[in-house]
Amino acid sequence: MQGKHGVKKVPMRKCIGCNEMKPKKELVRVVKNKEGEISLDLTGKKAGRGAYLCQNPDCLAAARKHRGLERAFSCRIPDEIYDRMEKELKEHE
Repeated sequence: MQGKHGVKKVPMRKCIGCNEMKPKKELVRVVKNKEGEISLDLTGKKAGRGAYLCQNPDCLAAARKHRGLERAFSCRIPDEIYDRMEKELKEHE
């Protein structure tokens, strides 16, 4: 969809780590599927409820500390899941 002047609007999302609005393409999606599994969605196409993080391990650490993902998904998130996402983020850099 294009605006009045033919300029495409950039979709913005808020990082749940640093709380900054950034272009969606710069962020990594974290998804909770119907089965309640939480994982990084590096393609941005997985089905489920999504939340966004900067591709920075510091933002994941901040989200973990302030329980940003737990609020976004309304559930408790085990440390193993945070540890796995931290590892995936570092590999993705």
